[in-house]
Amino acid sequence: MSDPTRTSQSTRHATGPAGAAARTPAAAVAPMIRRPLAATFRALITAAALTGLLLAAGGVAAPAALLTRFTVQANLVAALVFACSAHRAWTGRRALSPRLTGALLPFLFLPALLHYAFPAADSTAFALPHATAPTVTQALSHQLLYALTPLAALADWLLLTAPRGFRPACAWQWPAYPLLYLAFTFAFPSAAGAPSPGAALALTIGLAGCLLPLIVIGIDQVRPAPRLRRNRISPKGIGPLK
Repeated sequence: MSDPTRTSQSTRHATGPAGAAARTPAAAVAPMIRRPLAATFRALITAAALTGLLLAAGGVAAPAALLTRFTVQANLVAALVFACSAHRAWTGRRALSPRLTGALLPFLFLPALLHYAFPAADSTAFALPHATAPTVTQALSHQLLYALTPLAALADWLLLTAPRGFRPACAWQWPAYPLLYLAFTFAFPSAAGAPSPGAALALTIGLAGCLLPLIVIGIDQVRPAPRLRRNRISPKGIGPLK
């Protein structure tokens, strides 16, 4: 298959306007397609993540200390990435790298999985500060950060992105930060703001951090492509060339 960004030997030494046009990569003249629906949905994900973070910060005495929590870090990065993705979809620019957007899925689902499946993990630095009797504000922030934002990111991936965009190298790149963060909680529990997890819980967190990227990459290889808007050489109804 030919590479559209490369020029042939016959056009490489051409001069004048014709030569300049021949040496122009196809990607440089491809029309920009705006995706307002995707942009709106990603802006709503950004708003949900930021709202959850603000509600969580309002319910603690030292909001800056939340920056050491894995849940807060994952949702803060998700808000930044989805804001950038929304801007690119609205202006028709090239989408962000799947290596970056795909990493958000295991990052968001790891604390959500621990929160709902392993209640003991709520006392670790992977979760928000644990409260025996959470207020309405704290309960709402939990729903936004542990449920709504991860599920919305999952829907964006399945419905608004093309499949088979992840590379096998992501299987070892994505778990790197969760494993480093887990080691950080063992080495500096006071800096993490929570006690270190027990051996069994730490093993569970490590396995979940390694398996979630593999699950995401495996699903990406077999899932069907969504009905995305595609480029057309000529508008519908103009001529036989489509």
